[in-house]
Amino acid sequence: MVLNYKEVAEILKMVDASNCQEVVVDVEGMRLVVRKGGDVSSAPGALDVGSASAETPPATSGEDPSESAVLSDMTDAEGGNYVNAPMVGTFYRRPSPKDAPFVDVGSKVAVGDVLCLIEVMKLYTTIEATCAGEVTAVLVEDTALVEFDQPLFIIREI
Repeated sequence: MVLNYKEVAEILKMVDASNCQEVVVDVEGMRLVVRKGGDVSSAPGALDVGSASAETPPATSGEDPSESAVLSDMTDAEGGNYVNAPMVGTFYRRPSPKDAPFVDVGSKVAVGDVLCLIEVMKLYTTIEATCAGEVTAVLVEDTALVEFDQPLFIIREI
């Protein structure tokens, strides 16, 4: 049995909701170490989830650029740039269920425009466009789990 992304996300949510500081899961030669606020250097290959808070609002444009995704150097055959997920998490196309998506296919975007949010343990990361252009593809369904470096959008520069 191998853990899939949904199972890992559930483990992260359970750790966040609990008082435990560390969880180690061994499955068929794979080891997942989740440590809250711990020192990752003591466990090579460990995933440090840091501290999470239910009250943390979504990240917004203008915050520390390290919290925003960067546009991948990959381009598709038609000259579009892929925007990839900077982390594993839940993909949201809209700021709330009642609102319209940040962008749709055909939307024109400028550098810094919000494309989507990715949520990990109630912490939201804003994914922004790093080039001006037109969104030619949305590659992920709303509320789907995404993996690290998974393509999310294709933007054709104009």
